[in-house]
Amino acid sequence: MAPWLFRTLLIGIVLFALWRGGRDERIIAAVCLIGSIISQLVAAPIGERFENVEVGVLAVDLVVLGCFLVVALRSYRFWPLWVAGLQLATAIGHILKGLDPTLIPKAYGAALTFWGYPILIILLIGTWRTYRRQQSESSRQACPS
Repeated sequence: MAPWLFRTLLIGIVLFALWRGGRDERIIAAVCLIGSIISQLVAAPIGERFENVEVGVLAVDLVVLGCFLVVALRSYRFWPLWVAGLQLATAIGHILKGLDPTLIPKAYGAALTFWGYPILIILLIGTWRTYRRQQSESSRQACPS
């Protein structure tokens, strides 16, 4: 997948979530941004990337999964469960490479990077719905019955 596309979506959706989101959206957005940056820093060099289990990226993915689970378990919304589930799918990609070291590096890399897109889209939708809900509530409070 195109790294520039993911980075563009990441920055745009994170900014939107930080600007218009509630607590859940802001936490998930911050975790996505920080996790993405740290993953880039700990990943193997491009020529060696995904040849073996990316231990540093695995550690980051597990911390991100833990953060997503905490938000999902404390949230009144349903969408954080989807985000946590998709992050679990990413973590399973590491397990598959560990079980089968001959797994093609491109397939392993795709398994790790693919789920970031739906996570961002779900965050975008969750943020949009929270923003709309807040607007609706504020307009009801502004109009006396």
